[in-house]
Parts: sequence; C-alpha cells; structure tokens
Amino acid sequence: MRSLLLCGLFAVLFASNALSAPAFAKDVASLDQVVVTGTRAERSIIDAPVRTEVVTRQELERTHARSLKEALENVSGLQLREVHGKAGYEVSLQGLSGEQVLVLVDGLRVSASTGSKVDVSQLTLTEVERIEIVKGATSAQYGSAAMGGVINVITRDISPGFGGEVRGDIGSYGNQNPSGDRIDIGRRHARARVDAGGDALRLRLSVDRLESDGITPVYGGWARPADEVDRQQYDARLEWHPSSNGRLYLQGGRFTEDGISRTSEGFPGGLQVNQSKTEAIVRDRYVAGGRWVWPGGFGLQLNGVHETFSDDTLKFSPDGAYDDRYAEMTLSQVSLQLDSPYYDGFGGRLGYSYQMGGDINHESLRQTKDGVSELDDTDRVSRRSDEIFRQDTFFLGDVMELVLGLRYQDDLDFGSHLAGSAGARWHLWRGDNWRTTARLGWGQGYRVPDLKERFYLFDHSQLGYIVIGNPELEPERSQSWQMNTTFSWRERWVLELGLFHNALRNLIQIDAENDPVPGGPVLEYQYENVSRAMTRGATAGLDWVLGSRVSLHLNHTWMETEDRATGQRLTRRPRDISRAGLNIGITDNTDVTLRGRYQSNELANSDGARSPAWHALDVSLTHRVTPAFSLMAGVDNLLDTQRDFADAMDFSPVTGRFIYLGVRYGFGN
Repeated sequence: MRSLLLCGLFAVLFASNALSAPAFAKDVASLDQVVVTGTRAERSIIDAPVRTEVVTRQELERTHARSLKEALENVSGLQLREVHGKAGYEVSLQGLSGEQVLVLVDGLRVSASTGSKVDVSQLTLTEVERIEIVKGATSAQYGSAAMGGVINVITRDISPGFGGEVRGDIGSYGNQNPSGDRIDIGRRHARARVDAGGDALRLRLSVDRLESDGITPVYGGWARPADEVDRQQYDARLEWHPSSNGRLYLQGGRFTEDGISRTSEGFPGGLQVNQSKTEAIVRDRYVAGGRWVWPGGFGLQLNGVHETFSDDTLKFSPDGAYDDRYAEMTLSQVSLQLDSPYYDGFGGRLGYSYQMGGDINHESLRQTKDGVSELDDTDRVSRRSDEIFRQDTFFLGDVMELVLGLRYQDDLDFGSHLAGSAGARWHLWRGDNWRTTARLGWGQGYRVPDLKERFYLFDHSQLGYIVIGNPELEPERSQSWQMNTTFSWRERWVLELGLFHNALRNLIQIDAENDPVPGGPVLEYQYENVSRAMTRGATAGLDWVLGSRVSLHLNHTWMETEDRATGQRLTRRPRDISRAGLNIGITDNTDVTLRGRYQSNELANSDGARSPAWHALDVSLTHRVTPAFSLMAGVDNLLDTQRDFADAMDFSPVTGRFIYLGVRYGFGN
C-alpha cells in the first residue's frame, strides 16, 4: 500500500489551483476518443455500449513502455503472471487466465507462444497508436478464446510525407547485474521507424531490439531467475489509398528471441547441479486486407493473417546436451465484416444499424524430441473452426442504445455451438457540465481447447516438472455479466463504478494432482476440466485533473473466486488489485510520471500455500530539449520489491530496482 500512499502524497504536494485550460485534460479518459474493439465499429468511449478501457499513446510515451507487457502493467484489475520456465508473461482479466483472453493486433489473432497463452512481453510497441481492453464475454464478434475478454493492439496510420522516430535506452539492475558491477549496463533497448509515401502509396519500415543479461540475486551464482534474452522485431507495411473511401494493405514481420535460462538444482547430500536451457523462437507474421466504404454508408472489411511460430529448445547438464525439442505452430485466419449505414426513423426517435461477418480459422501443431514426433503416431495435428456473427443495434434517440449479438461456431472436432450477447447503454443525465452513463452487458462465452492444451508437451524437467496435453478435454463455457456507471464533470474528472460476475463450466486448468514420471523425480501435470467455477467482483476508478499541470488516476478491483466443486478459492487470483498514477508537469518541457501497483496475497496451490502481497512504484521523467529531441530517465520498481527465490510459492516481482536513461528523436512529419 505504500506505493498508493506515496502517489496520494505527491498529489497533495503538487496540486495546483489553476482551473483554466488544463494541460492534462486529455489524461481524463477522453470521452470523445474513438474505440473499435467492443463493437468492431468506430464509437466514442462515452457512447460505446461495451465498456472499453484504453492505454493511450500519451500513456505509452510517459511511461516509456517497451513491450505490451509494460504497457498493460497499469491497467485496472489486470494481472500479469510470469510464465513458468521462461522470460514471459500472460494476462489475466477478471480471474480468467491467459488461455481465455484473446490478444489481437488490429483485430487479428496472435498465436499462443507458450503453453496455450500469448506471451505479451514478446509484442513490441514500435507502431502502436493505442491499446484497447474489453473485459468479459459481452461481445459476440470474437467468439472462441475471448471468454475472459479482448486485448486489441491498434497500430498507427501511415501519414503522407516522410517522417519517423529513433529511440533507445540503457539500464542497470544494480547489484543483481550478472557482471557483479552495480553500474554495469544490464539491459539495452533500441527501436526505429520510418514512414514515407504520398496520398495513394505509403510505406513503413520498423525495427525493435531488446537485450537483457538477466539478473543474478547471489553474486557469482549460476542461477538467473530472469533469463538472458535477445529479442528482435522487423516489420514492413505497404498501404494503397486509391480514394478517401478505402484502402488496401500488406504487411510482413519477423520476431526472433534467443534466450538462456540457468537453474541450480539441489540434491541429497548438499550436491548442487547447474543446468541450463537455450531457446530459439521465430515468429513470421503476414497480414493483408482492406476496407471500403460506399457513398450509401455500407462498409466492407476483409482481412487475413498467416503466422508461423517455432520454438527450439536444448537442455544442458554437466554431462552434456540432451532433450532437443522442437515445436512448430501455424495460425491462419480470414475475417469478413459488413457494416450497414444508420437508418433513421420516426423523426430521429428510433435508429437502427447492423453488422454481420465471419471468420475462418485454421491451426496446426508439430512437435518432435530428438527428431522423433511426440504426437501419438502422427507428425502434425490440426483443427479448423468456422464462425459467423450478427449484431443488431437499436438507438432510442440519443439517450439509449441496445445491442443484440449472436455467434455461430462450427468446429471440426467439437461440432457446432451458438452463443449470444446483449448490451445496453443509457445516458442517464447530460447537462452543460455533468454526464452520467450506465452500461449493462451479458454474454455467453465458449472456448474450444486449443491444440497445445490437447496435445502439447510443455517440458520443464530441468525445473522439476512437465505439463502434458489432454486430448479428452471438453470446451469451456461461461455466462458473463458486466455493469458499469460513469460520472463525469466538465472533463475534469471521471468516476467509474462497476460490477462483474462470470459463471464458468469446464474451466481448463493444470491438474493439481502430481504423478511421478517413470524413471525420474520429475513431476507430471496435466490439463483437466474443472466442473464449475465462479469469479465476481467490483471495480472503482477515478481520473481527476487537479490543476493545469497535475492529473491523478486511481482504481481498485476487488474479486472473489470459487471452485464450485470444492468450495475452494481458485489459485493465482488475488482478492485485491490497486493501481495509482500521477502525472506532473514540472515545466512546459519536463514531465514526471509515477505509477503505483498493489496486489494482495493469493492462493498459490490447492494445498493452501499463499503468495504474499506486494507493491511496486515506477517513476519516469521526460524532458523535451526540442520539439524533436527528448531525454528520458526512470526507475522501475523504486521500492525494490522482489520475491523470495527460496520460496517456490512466492509470485512477487522477479526483478528488483531497475534504473535507466534514454533518448528519443523524431524527424519529418
């Protein structure tokens, strides 16, 4: 809680009485900002019937975020969980884990990178305009894999002319630098982007690279709880704008990650054995599509993505290399969407529009160990799913909006399923200074177990365990209710209160039963369906412009969870998550940003072990030397909160205090 108290103290000390033309008005969740994720159509935040949270471009700049993981750290109620056995993170929303949260880039899926989760630390921010978050299964347009919600990364448009950006930063982990030198550079990051073109044809090239040496809690020790990694991302995008009514695009990109994890295992008699694992990841992603709007108001979108993700690991012990394991996953998706114009009736008292479309999805998995397939007498497994949806929107004047959605899914392995959703938005009160808006949403979630959960062998035997797939898994189902009320005053402050309830059936989790693998001390875990489960809670948030140079953001999420079969709380779901943010304009050219996080203790396993509560505080500073050139500095985890590495049930932050310096230079447009 100290981080929240510090943020409140700074608010009191720096609050200004100036009330005119606040420079930080845009920090209050700009109610006229356009979002697209909740309804797959452009709507302002205040008018959108599905509650959508936004991480803005300004927030990304202030916090110097380098990856999607860092960009999401301060989102209300969102939990980032470390992926066991590698340097990665998954997202949990409203108590539903990374398997149930759909991650998109411009509305198109990203393949799971480990287990059956998307590793959000692997997604860079070189081209990102904003990030939109929808919680719960209240939108019918996304279907399978969106039970817990949707995270949609929106890339920025390519403007005519010539322009771009170059930035870089270096930092130190202090006395946990592997070199043992406190002032050594333990992490290096650089990225660059160039846009060029005219009114019709435009091109963007971008590159991002991050190198981290990891950390060594014990000087001279072998183990590195944070892996040594080298991540690189390359992208090229070509756009053709034949007229103001439409555009076509083609994009290709490659992501690579080379990592080394090091562990030191204890054996009877005090013997310590040093082990390591190398991992080479390659993701190739190709996207193409376009959008066209006819003069009558009809709009058509056609988009497609093909992604290949490969993961090659090799383990080492004092006796040499072993377990050369290779996995290759492919993802293909084609998405079609038709938007109708707005139909006006009864003198503007009743309006109507509709949206319909569909998705064709295909996935495949190949896995070998030492060149031999591990997939039950076959070299590759695959699945296909065809989905169609329709959404009808009714407008009762400019006060109320009702949205009804239906989605049909036909999976070649699990058959067909129909899921519905309904949402309502009501402007309760709108005056010259006040606006009050209420939203109510309901949706049916349905998720087919993916190929990794059914067949993949997630091998971390060097850490003492493996996770194996279960081909007998059943699809997950849910009923999701969301309620939210927003109060705003002159765009100087916005107060939000919300409730949520998710009833889950056949929830897929790693089985708590451990069976020794024959021939060794390694524990075996398997995916299993939990018969019934529940998550519910309440949220409260406040955005407040305190003066011409100061703005404050506070939010808290309280959550209860239960395995209905046992009555026990679900593991890895903390009861309380708090976020606090403070933006201070020291001068016209110098900004200081504080971001505080608090998370209560959580049930770590079914035996009752608990991970302790923790808090963290980040501080960042940006100084604009010229409109084009800026200096950056900051301290992540200023309070140096870090887990006890001797306690396997402690899930507090892995890395302690990290200090960095950086520069940014923009050119052209």
